[in-house]
Amino acid sequence: MATLMHRDRGPEKKSAEMSQDDEAVPRQPDRRHQRAWVPGIAALLTLLIGASDIYAVLNPDWPHRLHKLKAFVPGTVTNVTRSADVIIGLLLLLLAHGLRRRKRRAWQAVTALLAFDIGIHFFGHAHRIASAVIALVALAVLLYFRDEFYAEGDQRNRWRALWLFGWLVFADIAIGLAYIYFAHGLAADYSLWQRVQEVLYGLVGVSGQVSWYIPARGSLFNVLTSALGLFTLIYSVYLFLRPAEPRARLGSADADRVRELLDKHGDRDSLGYFALRNDKSVIWSPTGKACICYRVVSGVMLASGDPIGDPEAWPSAISLFLDDAARHAWAPAVMGCSELGAEVWCREGDLTALELGDEAIVEVADFSLSGRSMRNVRQMVSRVSRAGYTADVRRVGDIPRAEIDQIVRVADSWRGSQTERGFSMALGRIGAPGDEECVLITAMQEGMVRAVLQLVPWGADGLSLDLMRRDRNAQPGLNDFLIVETIKASPKLGVKRISLNFAVFRAALERGERIGAGPVLKAWRRILVFMSRWFQIESLYKFNAKFSPVWQPRFFVFNHTKDAPRVALAALEAEAFLVWPRIELYRMGRKAARKLGLRKVALKLGLVKKR
Repeated sequence: MATLMHRDRGPEKKSAEMSQDDEAVPRQPDRRHQRAWVPGIAALLTLLIGASDIYAVLNPDWPHRLHKLKAFVPGTVTNVTRSADVIIGLLLLLLAHGLRRRKRRAWQAVTALLAFDIGIHFFGHAHRIASAVIALVALAVLLYFRDEFYAEGDQRNRWRALWLFGWLVFADIAIGLAYIYFAHGLAADYSLWQRVQEVLYGLVGVSGQVSWYIPARGSLFNVLTSALGLFTLIYSVYLFLRPAEPRARLGSADADRVRELLDKHGDRDSLGYFALRNDKSVIWSPTGKACICYRVVSGVMLASGDPIGDPEAWPSAISLFLDDAARHAWAPAVMGCSELGAEVWCREGDLTALELGDEAIVEVADFSLSGRSMRNVRQMVSRVSRAGYTADVRRVGDIPRAEIDQIVRVADSWRGSQTERGFSMALGRIGAPGDEECVLITAMQEGMVRAVLQLVPWGADGLSLDLMRRDRNAQPGLNDFLIVETIKASPKLGVKRISLNFAVFRAALERGERIGAGPVLKAWRRILVFMSRWFQIESLYKFNAKFSPVWQPRFFVFNHTKDAPRVALAALEAEAFLVWPRIELYRMGRKAARKLGLRKVALKLGLVKKR
């Protein structure tokens, strides 16, 4: 089974070769672990107060005392107070999670809501003084510990939420007016402004001055407008409070600096070149001798592989990485780092490492198709060769641009969906400027391209598998054929080692099928085989094992055991194994913006991309 590398809390012996000009950046005490009970208790109190407000609406025994507002607010006072309770209660429930994550924006919103809630309890509910006292205590605690809620938010989320709230309210009004117009159930001929007021009051659950001579249609209108208002409120607050995810974009200047580090230290990690993905951000050590490329996914600051550059400079880059994660309340995590990388991460960041699986590495000099263990691969390669397939192994820089474009078009046509999988071991492009040292292998049959492989540089004498696509109607075993042909051509390319796919939990799959395996190991293997129906776990292991590779362990580093499920979901999302459905509201907004010519507004909402 996977092994766990516990965080090492004792003193560590630093490397004797640590350079004096790139010492680890002095870090302030980690604020995430200081007074950790404050955000937890604040979130719990907020959750209880919000639930109490909603319960008060469901319990009809609570009296209301806002009779003085009758002259100013249309409709019954009961509806007003119940609507206020529901809205405040729902908002507090939504904001509790933000408080637990030390969000400054959530703290500001909760303090304002609690102040308003206290006023309603004291002056609107005679029998809810106790609830008001609890809310008052919670407000005092929040104000006293205000410095504990420091996490920064994303300004884009704030403006996008405000813009979208306005558009949703406009859409709600349009839907409500359309219902009033087509229902034909009004008791009198009301003006347009009176009808708009009725919709606005309905959005907050309040009855207005408009009367219906068919009660059923009036009840349906109230349900419709209340549901629209509730959706508008919840979705806008979600956008306002959701984790900040900065636009991950590796600029050309940073990419050039990363390439310089890869030229010097790229042979240390087979995943180093994948840091050049366009959708990653980068953090540099103070001297620029090391960097960490990452992406923020669902509130998780996710890096992949080892830090790039001189290992002596890794601690300073890791310190800056962890400081940035703490400042935004992101959960730090690393996918697929080596054993050395896991040790440094655990030592410098007080993190935990889990052995995630093994990377298959083929030593070109030791590879041979002879022998019983290679019988399956040998037969597949012979069958493909007899079918008339040939392989062309070339550096990307040696292929004409027109041919690369044709290969890209053909390879894209084989994709089963538009979702591009990969994060830690995928570059996400073919033939882009700067990737001239990548190796592109094409399988040809009767002048047509039937399969494509791409491998990225791994130092000066290695390659790492990136892309593997083929025509679904092509001969089975074509990928085996291309890998073997690549290994045969490696001496001419100056390549001595090739990294293949990553096998998740490879040790558990291998040991669980052996004779004498214990019941726990067998059960764990059965779970992995069952999960292989949706994720390529067993199939990748068996595919890699056919080439008799050398297995190198890879680790998954995270902050705390309680963060493991959240980090695992973020990793699946980053690798595109888990794709959340998107609300069609964005597509509708895009179409409406195009029809109305409101492209600038759509750009601010993020509904369309800049060209």
